[in-house]
Amino acid sequence: MIKKQICMSAYTNYRSDARVRREAETLAAGGEFDVLCLSLRENEHAKSYKIENVRVLELNVKKYRGQSKFRHFTSYMKFFLLVWLKCNTLLLKRKLDIAHFHNMPNFLVFAGLLARLFGKKVVLDIHDSTPEMYCARYGGRPNGLLSRAIFWEERLSCNLANILICANHVMREQLIARGIPSRKITVSMNAPDPRLFKAGRKLKDAASRNNIKLVYHGTIAKRLGIDLAIRAFAKLQKEYPDMEFYIIGDGEALAECMALSKDLRLENNIHFSEKMLPLESIPPILRDMDIGIVSNRKNSATELMLPVKMLEYIALGIPVVAPKLKAIERYFTDEMVCHFEPEDIDSLGAHISDLCKNENKRKAQVEKAKIFLNKYGWDKYGADFVKLFREM
Repeated sequence: MIKKQICMSAYTNYRSDARVRREAETLAAGGEFDVLCLSLRENEHAKSYKIENVRVLELNVKKYRGQSKFRHFTSYMKFFLLVWLKCNTLLLKRKLDIAHFHNMPNFLVFAGLLARLFGKKVVLDIHDSTPEMYCARYGGRPNGLLSRAIFWEERLSCNLANILICANHVMREQLIARGIPSRKITVSMNAPDPRLFKAGRKLKDAASRNNIKLVYHGTIAKRLGIDLAIRAFAKLQKEYPDMEFYIIGDGEALAECMALSKDLRLENNIHFSEKMLPLESIPPILRDMDIGIVSNRKNSATELMLPVKMLEYIALGIPVVAPKLKAIERYFTDEMVCHFEPEDIDSLGAHISDLCKNENKRKAQVEKAKIFLNKYGWDKYGADFVKLFREM
């Protein structure tokens, strides 16, 4: 049990965010724990509820999913101000020992400035590298004025925090290369929550390969290439007319992807949830799927990503098709996942088809991919994570 009063803040929807929930519910295993997060609907009274000893308070801010830089920034600022008020209220009531902030944005950590001045510990949990994400999302120039400001924002935020947690070792190396002290940075891998994601499904045999079900779940954004996966799926329809593709999630590219599906006359074969689903509802859906799709475009942000959805497929025994990107290749060989050439629709389709036809390859890939979880699974990293907070 951690005998500390911790407040975690994240610009996210708590119920559907795998990383935030896994960390919060792990820390709360021995006692209650507070999380500040986004509301599902804007302009409603803040809702509070409890999950696994975690007291969740939704602030009156809804996640902005458009392309306006100004509206994105103002949404961040509104959330920051509400978190700042709540954290300082807890501090004055002597109910705060550790303030734990998830990016994006990095500057959310400044809501813990007063706590830091009073000798409390401040943690910045880096899911995505902000400078790279800005360039990937908005097409900004690395040497542009706003890009340089974002680099300074990252550096100042990292300097304020006592501890930095990042999502993989490639990201850690990038932060160190930018001058962030290595002693401050620890890695908490995006490993799936073993309470929810457990293998327990059978792969289809070759005789039933025509009705293969593909799946993608998570954020639907241009940089993540869901439109590329839809186009690859369309090319496979002649060979696999009964194949289905399930796209579970929400994001700024949802409408575009749904329109593309309609234009390609795939409405009967592609199924959109049109919303984010609570984390606990995902495993039962995935267990009926046959191939997990990770279709990220190649850019400075996706090179640093090790997608949690990919690891959740692996934990459930679902073979994965993923692009050849730096962080993915760092941990996974060609025997563990099918690597396709990034943004190459024909390459993506060919690897999906190869898995459909080759039952032995699917089984071998599932077994080989388990090596990652044996080394980096939450059973190991979860214990290290709790130890970090206990000793803080």
